[in-house]
Order: sequence, then structure tokens, then C-alpha cells
Amino acid sequence: MEREEALNLVKKYVHTKNLIKHMIAVESCMRILARHFGEDEEKWGIAGLLHDLDYETTKDNFPRHGFETAEILEEMGGISPDIIHAIKAHPGHIPAETKMDWALYAADPLTGLIVAATLMHPSKDLNDVDTDFVMHRFKEKRFAAGANREQIKQCEKLGLSLEEFINLCLEGMREKKNELGL
Repeated sequence: MEREEALNLVKKYVHTKNLIKHMIAVESCMRILARHFGEDEEKWGIAGLLHDLDYETTKDNFPRHGFETAEILEEMGGISPDIIHAIKAHPGHIPAETKMDWALYAADPLTGLIVAATLMHPSKDLNDVDTDFVMHRFKEKRFAAGANREQIKQCEKLGLSLEEFINLCLEGMREKKNELGL
């Protein structure tokens, strides 16, 4: 699946502007992480872009989150089983096993923390937000409380320190800065 086809799928199933931005933010983190690890950037990016495809229909039925997306993608055919596994693993419903699984699991909440940190930064510009600024916000438990810190820390399963992981995701999100409106 090409990015354009994935983006059209997102626009078909997701109607909340901020959720679409979140999915693009996760895609950008996944792409830079794939580049860092020498993995398939397209595959990882598509997993990030589609990971919350079913969120609007499963937000009140969390145990189904990820599984409905998997069903949609399996019905379409031609989607890598690796992508489908990562999408089912990202909410913690099935065990994360691969680097792509762990990357998606940890990047998902980090993007929310980075967006919140950017919006509270004096300039409100992603280019001005650095790893130290995000780390300070990370340590404030009440700041962006929905961003699960324990989940983000699972970046260690990738062999990355928290600081390295944040830095990579910041760099990736800057590549999509205009799409994210940050």
C-alpha cells in the first residue's frame, strides 16, 4: 500500500482533524525510526498512519481497538501481516514482538506528549522544541496525563534511551511539520 492510498483510507474512516494529525505524527515517528534501524520506511510509515483507523468506532469499546482496523485491512488484502500485527499490538491487546511493534507501541503516546509540549512552548513552534524541553514535560506527571509514560519508556526494547527516542521522534515530526500544523 502506498502512502496516498493509506491517507485516502484514513480520510474515509476518520473524521476528526486532530486524530488525523495524530496518525500523521505517529507515521512520521515510525518513518524516522525505520530509517534509523535500516528497516522498511514505507511499511513502518503505513503502520503508523493506519494504527488508529478504527479509533472513532472503537473509542467506547477499547477491547476492539486495533482489531477492527485489522479486519478492514485483511478484507482489502495485500497488506503485510507485520503491519496488521503491529496495529493489533499497539493498544496492548496482543504482545509486541518485533521492532516495528515496539516502535508503534512507544511512539503512539509520545506524539501526544510532543504535541502538548509544543503547544505550551512560548513559540508554539515544533522547530523550537528540543529533547530537554520534552524531557522536562515527561517528568511532570500531570502534564499531558493521557500520554502513558510507561508505554513510552518501552522504547528501551528498541535499544534506545528515552532521550534518543524523543530526539528521533521530534526529528521525524519536524519532517511533517506543515501537515501537523506545528
